[in-house]
Amino acid sequence: MALLVGATAPDFTLPGWYNQSAGSFSLAAERGHPVVLAFYPGDERLVCTRQMCAYSDSIADLHLFDAVVWGISPSDVDAHRSFAEGRRLKMPLLSDVDRSVARAYGVIGPMGLRRSVFVVDAAGRIAWRRVVALNLTFPSVAEIRTALDEVRAAA
Repeated sequence: MALLVGATAPDFTLPGWYNQSAGSFSLAAERGHPVVLAFYPGDERLVCTRQMCAYSDSIADLHLFDAVVWGISPSDVDAHRSFAEGRRLKMPLLSDVDRSVARAYGVIGPMGLRRSVFVVDAAGRIAWRRVVALNLTFPSVAEIRTALDEVRAAA
């Protein structure tokens, strides 16, 4: 079962790709501002590409809330490099190859990883979550902006 609003967000450190280089990304290192965790099934899939491109195209709007935005999938760092560079994505893509982080967040279903977005507040708690029943849609940028606005208002 996916984590509920108010729960402490499980900490993790994952390898990833951002700004033309590989790196390590830790949720604990981001305390003090909101973090958007966008779980998606894999790189270069139709809906996944639309989702990550939509978030990347609106990254400046999301940064207005002092938010960090990470895409997380089971794809490896080499796949992320190709996907990010080919699509000119402006956000880190993290590799959860063994799906341990997806399991910790409760977003593994019978058909694999369920497309999900979590907003973790500055204190490290789940402030908003959306787990999609079918992987054919994804939470919109407008929904995420509204969630981030609510997080800011509650701070």
